[in-house]
Amino acid sequence: MADWQQQQQQQGYYNQSQQQPQQYHQYQQQHQQQPPQGYYNQGQDQNGYQQYGQPPTYSYNPPKENDPNYTFDQAFKIEKPKYNDLWAAILLLVFLAGFTVLSAIVIRGYVTGAHGGAIYGGNNSFSLNDNTIILFAFGLVVAVVFSWLYISLARFFPKQFIWITGILNIVWGLGTAIFYLYKKYWSAGIVFLIFSVFTIIAFISWIPRIPFSALMLKTAIKVSKKHGHVYMVSMIGGLIAAAFSAWFAVTLTAIYVTYQPDRNNPKCGANGSGCSKGKVIGLIVFASFCFYWFSEVIKNVIHTTIAGVYGSWFFSGGGNNFPKGATRGSAKRALTYSFGSISFGSLLVAIVQLLRQLCSVARQQAGDQGDIGGFIGMAFFCVLGCLISLLDWALQFLNKYAFCHIALYGKAYIPAASDTFKMMKDRGIDALVNDCLIGPVLSFGSLFVGFATALLAYLYLIFTDPAYNKNGSFTPVVVAFAFVIGTQIALVFTTPISSGVETIFVAAGWDPQVMIQQHRELYDEMVRLYPKVSQAIQVR
Repeated sequence: MADWQQQQQQQGYYNQSQQQPQQYHQYQQQHQQQPPQGYYNQGQDQNGYQQYGQPPTYSYNPPKENDPNYTFDQAFKIEKPKYNDLWAAILLLVFLAGFTVLSAIVIRGYVTGAHGGAIYGGNNSFSLNDNTIILFAFGLVVAVVFSWLYISLARFFPKQFIWITGILNIVWGLGTAIFYLYKKYWSAGIVFLIFSVFTIIAFISWIPRIPFSALMLKTAIKVSKKHGHVYMVSMIGGLIAAAFSAWFAVTLTAIYVTYQPDRNNPKCGANGSGCSKGKVIGLIVFASFCFYWFSEVIKNVIHTTIAGVYGSWFFSGGGNNFPKGATRGSAKRALTYSFGSISFGSLLVAIVQLLRQLCSVARQQAGDQGDIGGFIGMAFFCVLGCLISLLDWALQFLNKYAFCHIALYGKAYIPAASDTFKMMKDRGIDALVNDCLIGPVLSFGSLFVGFATALLAYLYLIFTDPAYNKNGSFTPVVVAFAFVIGTQIALVFTTPISSGVETIFVAAGWDPQVMIQQHRELYDEMVRLYPKVSQAIQVR
């Protein structure tokens, strides 16, 4: 095996379309016939490197000949496919049904109630109205356009993409902070100022890792250009996310119009019956949770679908035996057998994101009080929000790589997450992931879109000066939801780029030999730019 590996190193990375040596047939048979021996730490060799057992069984079944009808289901065959985590998919459908019923009720109340008069005027001075819906419509357009421009920037300028993102976020954050402080919107100004300082520190620490990250980004973009369905999936998913965001914005506004307690609200009874702040808060929390959950499901369905495409590219040796209909086959699996697992993982993130959103609104309202108690409350909710954000990051991190495993091997969520986390720790892939900047860069890019949408909402409220917001009480709520909508849409649009890099890392961890033998040029360049790769992606 070692002699053949040296020979392959001299000839270039392995091309699976050529005749396979006998040793590699034995290697494949060992993978397919023996039970997994794990990837646990087996001690150190004489050079101090970690030794690992054989990689676990993987489900890629290369064709014996170049079969033009060779499909994704044949390549990543599941012997006994089943609907994993079905309870989560059913629960998601129940919540979506509940959201649909709620939306129908409150939109009817909106149409028959005091919903205002377009941007200016109207008879609604107590709650969100037509003015707000138009605001969210403008925000959706900005979010979609900015998100598409952002991924186009990555596609055409992958080498400069990381630098542009870092500099853009620093300049934007400082400019926005100064503007908010000038307008005496203290809570937002302080938050943006802290964010800008954090961005500067983070970007400085990024600089040594930019060459390695740029290589991974260029590799992902190169594959996506060859298999253009990646961008089609991104566009379809982004438009679905935008449509659901519009539905959510209308429902959110209609909740206020229908149930906001006020003597001028015709939807309330003579004594204010049928309306209460508690009802408004409860319904908004429910609607927001549904929005977070379904948005996460959209994003993770896209991620799982794209992971199947990149997994096909990786195991087929760069595309020589690329399965027919890989995008379609991967999407079909994501929407059927794996949909429950996707719903389960998305549910966990949705709960944490809802808590973070509630904390953000509470922080802004405390900061707007302008007294010592308000600033103490703002500091408390700021710290709490940071802790919740760390939990959100951990879950997002786990989900990204677990769904790569689910896309290729069809396991349920908890076994897939457990196996993937264990593999990444034992193989050392977690070190590569932590040193690759693609995830943080795309998160910063999504935050940029969210902040742009939030700033648009704030400026809109200033220039239109709606009657319901004369004292600024609705500013934190409107700005916060504009930020959430913009960020979620951007995350959906940018998912295919991060999915490619994440799938390459996971696949290389599951079977390092495929990376070394079939993608030798990429492996050598990774080692040149980042020597730690040779310790993680290796079987000794």
